[in-house]
Amino acid sequence: MKALITGGAGFIGSNLAAHLLKKGWSVTVFDNLSRRGVKKNLDWLKSRSNKKLEVLVKDIRDFAAIKKASLKVEVIYHLAAQVAVTTSVLNPREDFEINAQGTLNVLEAARYAGHKPIIIYASTNKVYGAMADKEIKENSNRYLYSKLKNGVDEKCLLDFHSPYGCSKGAADQYVQDYHRIYDMPTVVFRQSCIYGPRQMGMEDQGWAAHFAISGFFERPITIYGDGKQVRDLLHISDLIGAYELAIKNIKTSSGKVYNIGGGLKHIFSIIECINFLEGILGKKIKIMSGDWRSGDQKVYFSNNSKLKKELSWDLKICHKEGLKQLVKWIKENKELFQ
Repeated sequence: MKALITGGAGFIGSNLAAHLLKKGWSVTVFDNLSRRGVKKNLDWLKSRSNKKLEVLVKDIRDFAAIKKASLKVEVIYHLAAQVAVTTSVLNPREDFEINAQGTLNVLEAARYAGHKPIIIYASTNKVYGAMADKEIKENSNRYLYSKLKNGVDEKCLLDFHSPYGCSKGAADQYVQDYHRIYDMPTVVFRQSCIYGPRQMGMEDQGWAAHFAISGFFERPITIYGDGKQVRDLLHISDLIGAYELAIKNIKTSSGKVYNIGGGLKHIFSIIECINFLEGILGKKIKIMSGDWRSGDQKVYFSNNSKLKKELSWDLKICHKEGLKQLVKWIKENKELFQ
């Protein structure tokens, strides 16, 4: 099999590329290397790969480049994106050009390829917006849904909140429509908080890794709001497992949208996550306070029922064990963060 991974030097992309190469796939990494840490990920990939790895330092806004790269591949994993809400607010035009226009470029490149490669699209839970209409209850350490006991499923109304939500949401809808209009085998994964090794973790993206890295190096972190916000955590290996099942069962998954995250059993509030990491690190994490950020969801965790039912997927790594593994990886690779 031959795959193209846009954003292939990023956190998810580099882990996915390494996994596919290990299985004997031919992999083309398509990345403009603009994100912090991705060059180190690329060096890591090159050090462990073989002749089946091709690297294209290109931008998905370059239609000619993505069109050429798509000609002979069987699967396109479209992961390249502008990933931060805060950055989208500062520069909404660039956010749109990367996320919405870039995705349209990928879809058109696949359409012109002539052989209908499978497209796996990494969408986001942010397409559901602030979910202000969902009743929330509060206890001493966390917020929870009052009625959505098992989390957010795919029937939840979309509400694109923030330029990032709009650009990713528009791309999400385009990917679905290319299946309907052009009969292309596309699959959308609305991903919750993915974490794991090779995640460089920044304040506005990859928060669990950001907390772990900051705690290890005794750098302060800022909690926006009261810290009771709840998210579910999903290890990168379990996400890759879902991608594999979608491809293996493409007759079932084609044209579908799947919410994917840790689900109810793998949630943490920010406060709880920090306390847990302090226990692993054996030291206190320095904390500063900030105002609530616009559109921040007090609670989000995925209802994975559709994915489990249709593709027989289930996660294998508990969020607590996964965070222990992440801290161990940070300790073993501290030179990456200095």
